[in-house]
Amino acid sequence: MKTFDHGKLDRIVADARRTADARSDGYRERALKIYPWICGRCAREFTVTNLRELTVHHRDHNHDNNPPDGSNWELLCIYCHDNEHQRQLEAQAGSSIQTDNGTVSTHNPFADLKALLAKGK
Repeated sequence: MKTFDHGKLDRIVADARRTADARSDGYRERALKIYPWICGRCAREFTVTNLRELTVHHRDHNHDNNPPDGSNWELLCIYCHDNEHQRQLEAQAGSSIQTDNGTVSTHNPFADLKALLAKGK
């Protein structure tokens, strides 16, 4: 008959608990405990089944700034999070993007709206 090593099992359980505690100390887990599971931009709601699509965005873009009260975080869905970072990149580039074909300006569909409305009067 095979003997069971209770000490090994105890070590495995203790390791699992330490790993879980270390994960819960991470800013994502803390943010998920503080904030409701809703995207701060599009208001999409999340459940346990799709929670992996909800990300923690650092408002000041500094991933080392993780205050315990979560004041530098907001929960964003992956789409809004990507959009936020793209907007940040465009702002740093002066509202234009440098490509292999040169500088591409961003489109402003309402640039001449006031003039067009005045013309119709």
